[in-house]
Amino acid sequence: MSYQAITMKEKLGRFTEQWSPKIIAQMNDYHFKLAKIQGDFVWHNHPETDEVFIVIEGTMAIDFRDGRVDLQAGDMFVVPKGVEHKPYAEQECHIMLLVEPAGTVNTGDAGGELTAANDVWV
Repeated sequence: MSYQAITMKEKLGRFTEQWSPKIIAQMNDYHFKLAKIQGDFVWHNHPETDEVFIVIEGTMAIDFRDGRVDLQAGDMFVVPKGVEHKPYAEQECHIMLLVEPAGTVNTGDAGGELTAANDVWV
């Protein structure tokens, strides 16, 4: 077995696409994913799982139908399953998100052009 740390900054340097999460590790049936985001995402929810956002670099917001949470580097927020939300970042923001069951679609129930290919490792 090879023992090697996963360096998030190095992994983030391997891609430029925004709103296209990339898998960096798996723990049991859960994936750890990195993403670069900027601009508006789509309103969506995940009926079967919570969704976590951990900001590595930059700032972002998550809008809810009844409020909003602002996040900066070092912050984390868990969106409960079934809660409709819309992430947003004015400038490019680097996040770890979707510490979630393998196979979970990034756009949840919304689908559409921002749906990223699933199971892409970096």
